[in-house]
Amino acid sequence: MTGLLTLQEFYASILNKGTMEQFSHLSRMSHFNVFKRGQIQCARITELHRTDFHKISLIIGDGIVHFEDSKVRVSGKTLIFYHRNVPHVWEPVSEEQQGYFCLFNTQFIDTYLLDNLFRDTPLMNTAMNPVYPLTDEQAAQIEFIFKQMHDEMDGNYIKKYEIIVHYLHILLHQTNKLRFQNIHEDKKPAASVVLTTLFMEMLERQFPIDSSDQSLALKKPSEFAEKLAIHVNHLNRSIKEVTGKSTTEIISSRLANEAKALLRHTDNSVAEIAYTLGFEHPSNFNSFFKKQTTLTPRSFREGT
Repeated sequence: MTGLLTLQEFYASILNKGTMEQFSHLSRMSHFNVFKRGQIQCARITELHRTDFHKISLIIGDGIVHFEDSKVRVSGKTLIFYHRNVPHVWEPVSEEQQGYFCLFNTQFIDTYLLDNLFRDTPLMNTAMNPVYPLTDEQAAQIEFIFKQMHDEMDGNYIKKYEIIVHYLHILLHQTNKLRFQNIHEDKKPAASVVLTTLFMEMLERQFPIDSSDQSLALKKPSEFAEKLAIHVNHLNRSIKEVTGKSTTEIISSRLANEAKALLRHTDNSVAEIAYTLGFEHPSNFNSFFKKQTTLTPRSFREGT
């Protein structure tokens, strides 16, 4: 399966629950659901795809999660965040695949999750690590949260989604604890970590670009530094210290990923995409894209 996997396709084609028409309402309403991985027989997806929903999985088993530019082998117990705009596919390795996963759309986010905690997660920030290996103790805590959400979904309490949102927040807090624990173990300076987090959040808030009328406001390290009220050299040092990459590398990588998404999933012309991403001329965008991917925008689009 290539391209965009919608909620309707997930239920109708992947779970074999009915027809696309029966689930057409899902594109217009807030939606959340949670499943046990071992109890559903999903149709096998073998190609990279994006989704129109976010997904969080507790994996108990071995496998490889493929992203557009990388792959991560996981073993044992792992928490994985799937950003809806990041192409991915799960390749199981072990025969036994247990755990849980939940999924929810943007309408659910708009209703329940528009807060700083949610923005500062791999579901909104593609520069953040989406894969978290878990100890047995950590996995037990995460599994308990999923079980509670699963039990609430099976119930008929009229305000069950408000309860589920509280569990989601606990899950996100547990993930933040894992992040900061890893940072502490790496002995990264706290001030640099905070500044890097603010930069990443500011970068990610500009995406996704849903209309050719939009235009990227911040594209250069100096523009981010000005918004953060610091010197650009301070920003560059902090970003390099925490991530091992330059500020320009991170911005360029995120721009390239958005450019790929726009080329693959919209009918906007190359020129329209160039202007939307803040390039003054399409030729500048062509040079940038070829440097990042070794392909011209047109070649990339024709090859997808």
